[in-house]
Parts: sequence; structure tokens; C-alpha cells
Amino acid sequence: MTDASFARPRAETFEHAGATVELVDASTLLAAARVNPVELLRRASWPPPVQRVDLTVDGTGGPEHVFTARITAVPSASQAQKMMRGFVLNIDPLGPMLARRIADGDQVVTRLVDGVGTAAAAAYRKLGFDKPVDREPELLADAAAGIEATVTYEAGVATLHSRVPRDEVGAAHLRAFVTLTLQVVTELAGPDALAGRHYVISREGFAKTPATTRTVTLDMVGGLTDVVAELRQIAVSFRHPEAMARWGARRPQGLLMYGPPGTGKTMLSRALANEIGADFREIRTPEILDKWLGGSERNIRQIFRDARRYRTPTLMLFDEFDSIVSYAGMGGDAASQALNAVAGIFKQEMNDLIEENPNVIVVATTNFPQRVDESLIRSGRFDVKISVPRPDEASRAEIFRKMIRGLISAHETSGFRMFGDDLDLPALGVASGGMTGADIKEVLRRVQLAKAMQDARGGPVTPISQHDLIKAIEALRGS
Repeated sequence: MTDASFARPRAETFEHAGATVELVDASTLLAAARVNPVELLRRASWPPPVQRVDLTVDGTGGPEHVFTARITAVPSASQAQKMMRGFVLNIDPLGPMLARRIADGDQVVTRLVDGVGTAAAAAYRKLGFDKPVDREPELLADAAAGIEATVTYEAGVATLHSRVPRDEVGAAHLRAFVTLTLQVVTELAGPDALAGRHYVISREGFAKTPATTRTVTLDMVGGLTDVVAELRQIAVSFRHPEAMARWGARRPQGLLMYGPPGTGKTMLSRALANEIGADFREIRTPEILDKWLGGSERNIRQIFRDARRYRTPTLMLFDEFDSIVSYAGMGGDAASQALNAVAGIFKQEMNDLIEENPNVIVVATTNFPQRVDESLIRSGRFDVKISVPRPDEASRAEIFRKMIRGLISAHETSGFRMFGDDLDLPALGVASGGMTGADIKEVLRRVQLAKAMQDARGGPVTPISQHDLIKAIEALRGS
């Protein structure tokens, strides 16, 4: 198999209950689960009363791959209305008579029954009679794949759980577990509820339109396995506040990322915000530093004053953090004094923000960590500090793979191939020694532009080849 085919996503398609399911690179997904748990279907749309499905594959805990699916169901308005009417219409002998009047279109009786039903349901909940009666665990199985899943029901959540020895796990097991999950969805939503729907089971959610900085996710980040793993842990702590509250745990609210220019610190911040599902607020140096006396101090106070009012998860990025506080504690000139004042206010505001608004996480990035006053980034303000290094040879090959795969997914069609079959990703990793992710992105941009210009002039155009990429790498080095 060529590296080009490896970069080009491999998918199999199957149907269940009228839904089309596309399973992309199952073997790669299962291998990735040995390093970090892989979350699937989190952004999918489901028929009511199913609100969301969280499917996780985890191979990190020992000799088994653990498959888990949590299906959360919330009754729709029509279902709730039907339940409320049931409180009244099941009363004999009055109920059947009222039911006939509703069926005949009597609006007065309909409003009366719905009003009484609503009041009855509220009283029912207040008295605690709505606590769900736990159903006995069930066992679902796919004999062909050799997989069994236990199903438990509690408080509106159905949970499927299955284990497969990691030395035996394969694409057939993942496909079977997805099918069993959809089977439970149809039990909750109806046998025809999934008809016409399309689901993609993929670790890397590449869209059919080119990814931008605003849409980047951690799955799209190549070559930074340890960094991505740590950011995933932070994202999980934000997405599960109930677990944090149960254990009295405080999730990190300050994160410092440092490393050479072009290694992707700003992109990682955006990816973390998207992984959390948080709003993204980027604060640049000109928003803070002001030439007028006292202006910088007012600006930093206003930024944090606004942050304390955020009621939805928000990631605040202070990009090029060292340019804001780089001279704290140094010099006696007016500029240094202003920066010292800003740094002092920043410390106090960070302390207050952590206490007053747990919805906010502050991320600071810098190319020069040695210029930042250590008291600014101590634990309690910035609990997590992550080095984002230049990628090594294997990481550069992985960056090429992910970027090429994203381009293929966004641009290739049945009649157009963007990349040839001669790509040698390890060789590209070697040839691009010392380059960052930003450099590799520029290499691809130059090759794309050259091919597009050939196409625009009406000349013959071949897919991007290994030779094209090597030439672009050499040209970038010489520029």
C-alpha cells in the first residue's frame, strides 16, 4: 500500500434500520485508542427522544479494548404532552369520555385536560414519584463478530458496555458495536426513526470543505501526540462538570503553551476551544497596551471584568503573552512601569477570575518563556504548562499525512485526483528536517498554487507527486 493510499481515507459503508453508516479507517482508529481514548458520534444528530450518543473506544487500560456508548434520551414536547394527558385520560369512567371529546376536536376539553395533566405531572415530580424504575440489565450480541454488550438503563440514559481482547480486536468488532448502539436507539426512538440518516464513524472528522483555523479540532493536529493527549484531558474536565463537582475537583483554568514560532500554539488553542465547545476570545497586545497614562491598566481590568460575566464556556487566549508582560520587574522608565502595573493587575485579576467564574479557561502562548515573570505563571494561575516543540522526523511525516488527508477529503472527486500514488511520507519527514507545521503548510500551499496556475493556463496538469513536494521543500529552504 502506498503512502498516498494511506493518506487517502479508507471507508466501508453499511446500513442499519434505514441509516447509512460510513466507517472510516477502523484499524487506524483502534490503534489510536491504545494511546488515548477515542470519542465518536459526539456531534451527530439523532431522532427524538434521543438527544445525544457518546461512543468511546478505550484501549489504554490493559489487555482489552473497552467499547462504551451512552445514549441520552429526553422526551419531546409532544411525548411530554401525551404523558400528561395520560394522567387524566386513564381515570375511569371519566377518562374515556374526555378522550372521545378530544378526538372530536373539542378545544375546551383539550385545554382542560392538558392543564390538569400538567399540574398532575408537576405534583408527581414534586412527590418524587417520577424516579425511574431501573430496568434489569440486558445482553445484546452479534454472533458473527463475536461481541456481546451489556445494556443498563438509568435516569434517561442507556449505557452499552463491551470488552474485546486487544490482540483480537478488529474492524468487525467496531462495526458490530456501532450496530448494537443503533439498535438501542431504535428501541428508544422507534423502528423507522433512523431512516434516511447518515452517520460517519471516524477519528478524524475531516469535512468536505477545507478546514480553517476556526474549525480545527484536536483530531486534525498532527505530530504532537503528548500535547494533544494533555489538551484532551483538559477538554474532558470541561465537558463533564458533574464529575468535577462530585469529587470536588477544580479543573485547570490557566494554561501556558510555549515553544518556537510556527509550532501551532495558536492553532492548538483554537482546537482546544472547539473540543470543549467553548466560545473563543483572542486578546492581542494592542487591545491592552495604550500610549496614554493609565490606559493599559484600564484595558486589562475591562477584559477581566467582561470575562467574569461570561455564562457559557469560554477560552480566552493571550497570544504573544511575553509582549504584554515581558519587562515585569525590570527597568524604571515609564514603559517598564506601565508593564509592571499591567502584570500586577493581571495577577490579581487571574486570582479573582478563578474564584468567580469556572466557565473560563485562560490560555497564554509565548515564543520566549524566559521573558515572562515566573510569579505570573505560577501554579494556581497557570496550572498547566505545555512545551510545544519543533516536530521530529516521525512527527513531520504525520503532519504531512494529516494535511494531505484533509486536502484530499475537501477537494478530490470521482473525476479529480489531487495527489499521486507515489508519495513517500517517511521520506518527506526526512527531507523537511527542522521545519515546523507552519512550514509544511506553506510547502503544500506552494505546490497547490503551482498546479492551479498550470490548470488556469490550460496546460496538462498531473496530480501532486513526491518530486513536486521535495522541490517545494528545497525551494522553501532556499528562500
